Amino acid sequence: MARGRATLHATSMGRKKTAANEPEFDCVTCGACCCNRDQNREIDYDEYVEVLKKDKINKHPELIKKLTFTNAKGEVHMRLVGVNQRCCALSGRLGESVSCDIYEVRPGVCRLVKAGDEECRKARIERGIDEQPEPKRAKRQGSSRRA
Repeated sequence: MARGRATLHATSMGRKKTAANEPEFDCVTCGACCCNRDQNREIDYDEYVEVLKKDKINKHPELIKKLTFTNAKGEVHMRLVGVNQRCCALSGRLGESVSCDIYEVRPGVCRLVKAGDEECRKARIERGIDEQPEPKRAKRQGSSRRA
């Protein structure tokens, strides 16, 4: 199966600056959303990406056999591998260069991911691709002392 790759050219850690100097998130240098979230891992939850009956991957029984598992409830999920519990269909190195080996037939939930949204940013921080932002400090109000 051919690998699907976006044609973005990125700079450091999957982000490049736009004309407005805002970061533009580049999926082909990231891969963080393809890893099980920390909150799931803490409770040993490994059923991260469910494969629904309507998903295109189901038209490829060889991929289902190789890349998925069925839980006790009969639900099909993508297999997770490695220390980051990343999707087994993800190739490459997180934060540098990645691709989805099944991009054209990836599960529907994977198609919902939007680069740069809140979940994307959380996943990037969890995987060490981005740093935790500094907490915003409350602006100090001028004191109104009376003499």
